[in-house]
Amino acid sequence: MAPVTYRQALRDTLRAEMLRDENVFLMGEEIGLFEGSYKITEGLLKEFGPKRVRDTPIAEEGFVGAAIGAAMLGLRPVVEIMTINFSLLALDQIVNHAAKIYGMFGGQASVPMVIRTPGGGGQQLGATHSQNVELFYSFIPGLKVVAPSTPAEASAMLKAAIRDDDPVLFLENLALYNTKGELPAPVEEIEPAEIGRAAVTRPGTDITIIGYSRMARVAGEVAETLAAEGVSAEVVDLRSLRPLDRATVVESVRRTGCAVVAEDDWLTYGIGAEIAATIQEGAFDWLDAPVRRVAMAEVPLPYAKSLETAALPSAESLLTAVRDTLRATGRIPTLEPAR
Repeated sequence: MAPVTYRQALRDTLRAEMLRDENVFLMGEEIGLFEGSYKITEGLLKEFGPKRVRDTPIAEEGFVGAAIGAAMLGLRPVVEIMTINFSLLALDQIVNHAAKIYGMFGGQASVPMVIRTPGGGGQQLGATHSQNVELFYSFIPGLKVVAPSTPAEASAMLKAAIRDDDPVLFLENLALYNTKGELPAPVEEIEPAEIGRAAVTRPGTDITIIGYSRMARVAGEVAETLAAEGVSAEVVDLRSLRPLDRATVVESVRRTGCAVVAEDDWLTYGIGAEIAATIQEGAFDWLDAPVRRVAMAEVPLPYAKSLETAALPSAESLLTAVRDTLRATGRIPTLEPAR
């Protein structure tokens, strides 16, 4: 099939799920008449009407709360929050209600809703519009958090999220919207992914590179560069941050003997720290070098393009960490010398 953009895969999947199930409806700021800030909902208001594509006020706590109520009564709302930064305004609804209702009601009520929201830097949107705060949500039992990196994964995971009976936070990095990839089948025929299962997207023997969302794609690019140097890097795309597939990570590191974790979030207390702890607990005796982490500089992201670029993790910073790790093992002496 011809490659499609990440953006188009999301839009087509939303349409397919709305055609499949009349209980699926969309709500969010400017998703109807304006067709979404990122055009993910383009054409859907015209096709499905205002009952199923609902423009909301600029009131995240209010419309997320309304979606929770709708989900408890049997509908399947897909909420678009314009950026993950604005989800902080609905933190009480997400953390204290959506995540807790199933447990507090003894399983008598569930909240089958999806919150789609983009994040990430690199777009010169300033510090308050460029964050990756997925850790806030990955920390919370009762929520599921997914972060697909390719159009095919975005389609399969969005289907899974919409059909899941638990609340799912669906993360979309802004830098991915225009990236392209092939779908394994027409959108209508794609099977839902398994939430909570990581994917080994590139097998390897010398080192494991672990990432999610944008950094999973960067990890693939770095693996290509390393292959030209005679290094076989295995790439693990986490895909799901909660539940976290620890087994796939541990099995990979046991095969390769060393690992580097890459994330777009800040280093301290980040997803990478959890992965590093998982490796230490499950693969310590197989490690030939310490686990290294690559993450964003610990600053509010600058607006100036040169500073923003310097603060974000890149293929170059990940490649440096991988080479340093391989040198520490003593098993790969032919790499370029350290600079």
